[in-house]
Amino acid sequence: MPIGRVTQVVDCREAMGMGKGGGIAQRGTISECRYPDVIVVGMSPGRRHVTKPVCDITSGLRQQGVEYSISTLVLNAGSGVPPDAPKIGGSVLGAYFGLTQKEIVQIEKHKVAILHHGNVRSHVVHKVRFILSACDVKAIVVSQSPVDYEDFAKEGVKTSVVMPPEDKIRTKGTVMSIVSGVTRGQTPTREKMAEVISSVSKLLKKKEFLE
Repeated sequence: MPIGRVTQVVDCREAMGMGKGGGIAQRGTISECRYPDVIVVGMSPGRRHVTKPVCDITSGLRQQGVEYSISTLVLNAGSGVPPDAPKIGGSVLGAYFGLTQKEIVQIEKHKVAILHHGNVRSHVVHKVRFILSACDVKAIVVSQSPVDYEDFAKEGVKTSVVMPPEDKIRTKGTVMSIVSGVTRGQTPTREKMAEVISSVSKLLKKKEFLE
């Protein structure tokens, strides 16, 4: 059991932060730790897309789960909806959600990805589906709106609880856990932080990650 202070090595972002004191991470930047254990993926910052819950989750995991390394990635095109989901609300605003090849590589080299995509249920499902179709990674979904495993399975996303039919599977990665009720732009409650930390710890202690 670690006692006292624990040193963690974190690479600073490739670009200066925005806002007073550089407090908000810019889109398309990553802060990486020494070991690729967990990556927290957030939306692009903007008036409606606040990355604050991602920062709190990262800090909480670094404080509580000191045996693991936590990286944070703010997507370059994390707004809007994926281009292959044109029928859901928000697609008319002109912003398309997407991933660069560099971001795919950055996500895939980690064991677990924590995906935070806000409070619109359909957007959360399709953004997670889009990421996991490109990235073979175990995922924990954090959202404000309530979503369940069946919502993801209906869109062809593999989950640890409900699997889509074999011929309907659209993802390489798998949703392993869901934590809903995390309000965008606000510090997560202690109970929600405990849920996230517990989900990460359970996943990383599984046999396939230890081999």
